[in-house]
Amino acid sequence: MEALLLTSGVESPVSLLRALVRRIRPKNPEDAAYASARIEALAELLMAYPASRARVRAALTELFATRRAGSLYMNLGILPSTGFFSETWRRISHALLPEVRDPDEFLGDVLQDLFDHKTDECWVDGVDSALWMRLLECLRFDENETTENNTLPGGLPTILHSLWLLSYQMTALGFDPELLRLDANLARTDSPFLAQNLETRAFVECCQERWNDVAAVTDDEKQLLVLFDQCGEAVDRIHRRSVHAGTSLQLTYKLQRLRDHISRAEQLATIAGELQREKSGRTAYPAVIALFKNLVFASCRRNDLTTFWRQNLEITARRVTEYAGKAGEHYITETRREYFGMAKAALGAGGLIALIALSKIFLHRFHLAPLNEIFAYGLNYGLGFVLVYIMGFTIATKQPAMTANALAVSIGEARGKARDLENLITLIARTTRSQLVAILGNVSMAIPIAISVSLAFLLLDEQPAITLQEADDLLAAHHPFTSGSLLFAGVAGVCLFLSGLVAGYFDNLATYNRIPQRIQQLGWAKRILGVKRLERLANYVGDHMGALAGNFLFGVMLATAWGIGVLLSLPLDIRHVAFSSAYLGYAAAAYDLSPPLAAFVWAAAGVAGIGLINLGVSFSLALFVALRARGVTFSQGRQLMYGLMRRFFTRPGDFFLPPGKSAENPPERVE
Repeated sequence: MEALLLTSGVESPVSLLRALVRRIRPKNPEDAAYASARIEALAELLMAYPASRARVRAALTELFATRRAGSLYMNLGILPSTGFFSETWRRISHALLPEVRDPDEFLGDVLQDLFDHKTDECWVDGVDSALWMRLLECLRFDENETTENNTLPGGLPTILHSLWLLSYQMTALGFDPELLRLDANLARTDSPFLAQNLETRAFVECCQERWNDVAAVTDDEKQLLVLFDQCGEAVDRIHRRSVHAGTSLQLTYKLQRLRDHISRAEQLATIAGELQREKSGRTAYPAVIALFKNLVFASCRRNDLTTFWRQNLEITARRVTEYAGKAGEHYITETRREYFGMAKAALGAGGLIALIALSKIFLHRFHLAPLNEIFAYGLNYGLGFVLVYIMGFTIATKQPAMTANALAVSIGEARGKARDLENLITLIARTTRSQLVAILGNVSMAIPIAISVSLAFLLLDEQPAITLQEADDLLAAHHPFTSGSLLFAGVAGVCLFLSGLVAGYFDNLATYNRIPQRIQQLGWAKRILGVKRLERLANYVGDHMGALAGNFLFGVMLATAWGIGVLLSLPLDIRHVAFSSAYLGYAAAAYDLSPPLAAFVWAAAGVAGIGLINLGVSFSLALFVALRARGVTFSQGRQLMYGLMRRFFTRPGDFFLPPGKSAENPPERVE
């Protein structure tokens, strides 16, 4: 580093600064101590040798004087106006084939050229801001010969110009029709987005006068920062309203873009305010360093798809999981009445599933073309699940994808507090017994209904519902070790998890697009159904659209998994515990209730394993996504597990049996 600065040369400013960054950059990006030591050495060198600091200072000054700063202040780290999917494609394409940079024209490209390693953000942020400020002080910009350049490189005019343009962009974004739909007050003349633009103009003009005339009246940035805060509050208010009004990726993208503009404008306004008070820029150093770190981070993450998706999908995923979590509350029983109501609903679902399973067996006998068979299976499962839901019945494996979201909400609210942890343990116990009674209800009804239907066929047609060959195939298909049934149960668990997200997505979609209100405006529907019936239909669709779509698409996914295996020549299929139980009943009836003992026992063991994997996979995935969507970092896992084990050993009945009447109706507290 010393040889680089002490040796006179004709390097370009970019080459000189690139060489300095290369000497500071540690081999391990997390080794901020090494980078700090190198920066400390550079600072000492600049203070000791005036000619060296003059070279570095001149390089920075030339870059800001000859390159366009708009790409640095107004583009880098701010989402473009193209939209979510266009930006996604841009990042993918530029990751595969990097874009052409022009450091001779744009200052933003210069920064990307200097910090061209994706890990540079780590050590740049790891170095203490005070050390970066000391490096700036060692450059001694006050030694510039001309008064015009006696400040930070670029000076106040460049920053003011960028701030003004950002202000206009913020105003346009603040009056976007999608935002106005959620907050009509933004269209008023006293909107903070309009007010900040007027205040920015006054602030910029005052700063320009002050820059040219020290005796001019000073207008600080405090009022402008207050208006920027009000703009940020408006963004937060729209986010909160989207909980009830629904959200979309495009809305989330626009709000994030607006938040990027507000944050950058606040940084530039702070720097400009300090520069007009002191041209040397020393008081602006903290804000300058904060902006520098943000710009390096944005430069390194410019084409990073993971960061972009997390930034935009987090809020939408949270809205979807919250809708699913509200639905999950209905799958968790608390009282004895709810517990036995769940059992009754599960029994009804088991009976219907036995009939749906038989219809699939009959469809298979038609030997349709693969695509037609996939379509027929999908309609059979999808419409069957919709019928189960409309009749008020409960499929056990549908519960985990819903209840996991409700648990995530409770975990997020508990935050490790002892009292809330006890409430969470109680909720988990209630969830466990609710899901167990639902599984028992499905299985205990699916098997006898399957046997009864098969015996009815035997009485009416003198032959069972399925042949012995089909019975052998069904038993073999559920062997836990030789058929791949446990792996296929995991595939079904993924489909169950996705169906929970689909339900939440469509509930959010119905709210965001105001589907019930739009249905009520259908003229032809009013003439056919009448106003009252149409209103009831619209309200039903609004309340149950997510559940209907989730159940139907779940059935389609179960059929599609097998179809994808056929099309790709892969051994891919699904196993669902309720359907598998029904198939077990049909196979037993085909053998006059005396199936081969070994095959039947292994198949029964396979069905038990299928149920566990269905529940485990769907619940784990749903809980993971719900926790990530809510940003929960639950560090009290050990206390939670200890509390669960203590509750299980002291009160095991809470996890299996309905509450007693005394627990359901505790005595009133006497003061």
